[in-house]
Amino acid sequence: MSNQTTVTDFFLLGFSDTREQQILHFLLFLVIYVTALLGNLIVITVIAFDCHLHTPMYFFLSNLSFLDLCYISVTVPKSMANSLTNNRLISFSGCVTQVFLVLTFAAAELFFLTVMAYNCYVAICHPLHYKVIMNRGTCAQMAAGSWISSMIFSASQTANTFRLHFCRSNAVAQFYCDIPQLLKISCSDSHAIVIIMYVLGSLLDAVCFALITVSYVHIFSTVLRIPSEQGRYKAFSTCLPHMVVFALFIGTASFMYMRPKTNSSTTLDLIASVFYCVVPPLMNPIIYSLRNKEIKASVGKMTRRIFFLKKNEFLTLNSKRPLGKKCSHVAPGTIGQADFV
Repeated sequence: MSNQTTVTDFFLLGFSDTREQQILHFLLFLVIYVTALLGNLIVITVIAFDCHLHTPMYFFLSNLSFLDLCYISVTVPKSMANSLTNNRLISFSGCVTQVFLVLTFAAAELFFLTVMAYNCYVAICHPLHYKVIMNRGTCAQMAAGSWISSMIFSASQTANTFRLHFCRSNAVAQFYCDIPQLLKISCSDSHAIVIIMYVLGSLLDAVCFALITVSYVHIFSTVLRIPSEQGRYKAFSTCLPHMVVFALFIGTASFMYMRPKTNSSTTLDLIASVFYCVVPPLMNPIIYSLRNKEIKASVGKMTRRIFFLKKNEFLTLNSKRPLGKKCSHVAPGTIGQADFV
């Protein structure tokens, strides 16, 4: 051990060593990143400026879109830069930061998906008490609790990981700093760290999975009693995509972190990491928001308003006359009953 050199930076192996495939990876990730960026920014902007969307469901959706923006920005831009410049080094401190942020946003994603399932449960199963249960204070406490809990979970996992010594190699077989891959190149005894990681990860997954399952079981049992066939179809068409996204996210997370590190395959780990880190921020705006009629209507109104203002500015510059009456300002709304898609 005394003759070995302590690692000061890491080498991210990524997807390929071939230059053509690196350029293809850059272009593919660029399209995905820009699409996810625009989708989540549209959701955040529309919810912020449309007072009719100031409800608990959209409050949680805006938080989900914000964390998805942060989540995909932690890994994808660095991976794109590595492929473009063919420089795959990341500093030790940069690796620590990346691990902490990835775990923070991944855990926050699970917490917010759980909170949103509970919100739907209250809205459908207890509609008369919804405004009392899901008031402004409760929503703020749930959001704050989700963020704080995810940071605590991430800090504990990150601290346990980087207590280890890395002196065998600095090559990480992933496109970002990932705990299972870091454990592989550690020269310390990581048995206790792995047990702690399994216990905490399993506890988090199990609690969120149980709460979401119980919520949707009650939702489905209530929906099945709806006399209207259209109402049942509307509810099922909303719940099922939510459950598919959650199952995909928690399934890939469990596959990556719960497997014994000796049984892992580099190709499977890379594919799972894409579904874990890249796909959710891309798909969540589509599944949770842009399919929603209220969101689409607000996007249409905002687009028409922007073009209307540009047209009026053009007419004003040419005629040098003041415009007519200004649009009346609508007072900000309060958090009310959820809009079930």
